[in-house]
Amino acid sequence: MPKDLVAIKSLLEENVGETIIVTVQMGRKKKRERRGILKETYRSIFVVDLDQEANNIDRVSYSYRDVLTHAIDLEFVNED
Repeated sequence: MPKDLVAIKSLLEENVGETIIVTVQMGRKKKRERRGILKETYRSIFVVDLDQEANNIDRVSYSYRDVLTHAIDLEFVNED
């Protein structure tokens, strides 16, 4: 992942519509992995439409700062 906010935002803008895996760091060695489609990017956040989950949350947003500070990790899935 890039090391500054502008580069992170640019990378995400280039990959809108791609499948993405978001790993959320929940503290104390706990992580939660979510998979979905990168739908939109805005000035300070980006939106992911999640695959169907048990708790029926279908859309989440994260800030670019979350990526920069490693509160979340992103992985793009190549589905060729």
